[in-house]
Amino acid sequence: MTELSRPTARRFSGTITALAVFILIFFGLLFGQVAEAASHRARMSKDLEARLAAGTTDTSSVIVTGSDAEVQALVARYGARLKKAVRGGAVLEVTGAQLSALSEDPGVTHLSGDARVERMMAVTTESTGATQVWDAGFTGRGIGVAVIDSGVAPHAALRSHVVAAFDFTGGKPDSAIDRFGHGTHVAGIIAGSDGGYSGIAPGAHIVSLRVLGADGSGDSSDVMNAIDWVIAHKAQYRLRVINLSLGHPVFESYREDPLCQAVQRAVDAGLVVVAAAGNFGKAADGRPVVASVISPGNAPAALTVGAINTKATAQRSDDVMATYSSRGPTAIDGVLKPDVAAPGNKIVAPSAPGSYLARTYPERIVSGQGTGAYIELSGTSMASAVVAGAVALLLEANPSLTPSDAKLILQLTSSRVPGAGLIEAGAGSVNVVAAVTFGTGHNKASQALIAGEAVFSSRIAFTPSAEDAYGTLVRLSAQGLTFADNVMLLPQTIVWGETIVWGETIVWGETIVWGETIVWGETIVWGETIVWGDTIVWGETALRSDTIVWSETIVWGETIVWGETLTAGD
Repeated sequence: MTELSRPTARRFSGTITALAVFILIFFGLLFGQVAEAASHRARMSKDLEARLAAGTTDTSSVIVTGSDAEVQALVARYGARLKKAVRGGAVLEVTGAQLSALSEDPGVTHLSGDARVERMMAVTTESTGATQVWDAGFTGRGIGVAVIDSGVAPHAALRSHVVAAFDFTGGKPDSAIDRFGHGTHVAGIIAGSDGGYSGIAPGAHIVSLRVLGADGSGDSSDVMNAIDWVIAHKAQYRLRVINLSLGHPVFESYREDPLCQAVQRAVDAGLVVVAAAGNFGKAADGRPVVASVISPGNAPAALTVGAINTKATAQRSDDVMATYSSRGPTAIDGVLKPDVAAPGNKIVAPSAPGSYLARTYPERIVSGQGTGAYIELSGTSMASAVVAGAVALLLEANPSLTPSDAKLILQLTSSRVPGAGLIEAGAGSVNVVAAVTFGTGHNKASQALIAGEAVFSSRIAFTPSAEDAYGTLVRLSAQGLTFADNVMLLPQTIVWGETIVWGETIVWGETIVWGETIVWGETIVWGETIVWGDTIVWGETALRSDTIVWSETIVWGETIVWGETLTAGD
């Protein structure tokens, strides 16, 4: 054996050492990747997290993203059942064990539950200024509104308005008919034109997309598919508006919520999406609840609507927010919602013959029978429909408006609701006559006359970003649409834990102060921390309470008590 020279030996030794280091690094990285893969857990919506934590053995419907091939691979790998396709993914039915395994798959980054959406449940056309808009010749003619709801039943007030109807629940061909009664009422508020209860935009036409069953509930995935159908067929049916008087609790950030993503796609496609804020504004004992806006009303792109009680008068001076109307800011993201408010209490509109609501609440039928009956219902569903009709009037008056334009105009021309702040009424009560006159460049919309009272515009709007606000104002200015007085554009997302200053200070009535702290009425004070359940949610840190229970009321942790101080637990 030849003996190596010292230099050669040193070089060889150095090579061995470098190789050893490389091998150690390689296997260290490999083992680190294996360990990381083993500890991988996909982000999940709160409903799925709760099911996993409870160790449930029942099946769950889960929305996954991916190509057809990727979805099929997941189905084969875990034995899941493919229920239906959605844009960019699918809905899988999985057991508790399959859900756990799926969440640990390195290729799965996020899972959302196919949450059940529920309908959200009056209004004089005079109180919104709609009658004055009709006198000016605008009725919503040529504007299509997609009503994604429980379907629309044959009714005298809607006979010439429903131009198409489709079912997304997988039912029989005739199942697009409304067997619950909610969609018919909503469609009548938007475009009904018969009897003594005209809709807000009696010249508009309706496309009915049924996603809710005879019990008034349905799957988020069906709503998503209906929204994507509208995007694909908007030109065919001249659709400009989508009404979503439905929703589910907020389980995840709007950035990851598939339903909110579908709303964003629709707005990007040029559709104004009007959504109900929800009916969770108070607990069973009547105490107010905040951060209760539902999905997809929590999406910044949506035009989210709270409900007003008009006290059955056209004058606005006695209006108040309906106590059930959900308040902002939104859970998880802290988005300032609702955007606007509209009449939603004891609204009379068409009743679906033989529907669940007509049979269960016969005392609410106020006139007529069969296909000529009218029923009185209340809720942010009704308020959402009012605003959808208002948007149709605005878009007929000025068809060139984008969704951002329409939203900004409706906010800036709204008027404050007495006793209500930004997280209750948004920019204020929708004023259709002010919005349309401003949108057509006839005046600067600082005030209007409704039912003999002068109504002043709030000149406040929420915008996702300064760039979005600037772009919208430039677009409107190019059309000669500018305000005589200054407007106030507020950032839509609230940052908690630091001093919040809006301009110098905003005081809206006696109920809300924006400065170093937020004071809401005399009962809730938000400074640097907010307590939900038994943990701090917003402050220096962001933590979640252990439990969320959604039913007739909303409970975070054990209970929420709003009194002189914010308390939680027993």
